[in-house]
Amino acid sequence: MSRRTERIGEEIRAELARLLVAEATDPRLRLVSLTRVEVAPDLSLAQVHWSAMPGPETPPPAAVGEALEHAAGFLRRGLARGLQLRRTPELRFRHDPSLELGGRTLATLRALAGEPEDQG
Repeated sequence: MSRRTERIGEEIRAELARLLVAEATDPRLRLVSLTRVEVAPDLSLAQVHWSAMPGPETPPPAAVGEALEHAAGFLRRGLARGLQLRRTPELRFRHDPSLELGGRTLATLRALAGEPEDQG
């Protein structure tokens, strides 16, 4: 990936995160964290990696992925308005389980150390 596509990927990630917080109305998208965006060299495609914050109110990853796919057109139009790109890439979403796995790993380590679980 070139520096240019990395920079554009980061701009896309930031704008998508802003759109999800400020304009998205689907409750399944409230706890989504965008971990990275990989952009094709010709800007035709942006692969958006996402993870959901672990918690009792978090919907299953399949439901979040479905909500993101449903919102893809809305998010792409928002990108076109918010960023000055010659071509607005097609958005594809891929689940990144790193936050969930990290949370489970920390819980396991705390249990092994005999520490109480977080209550809040």
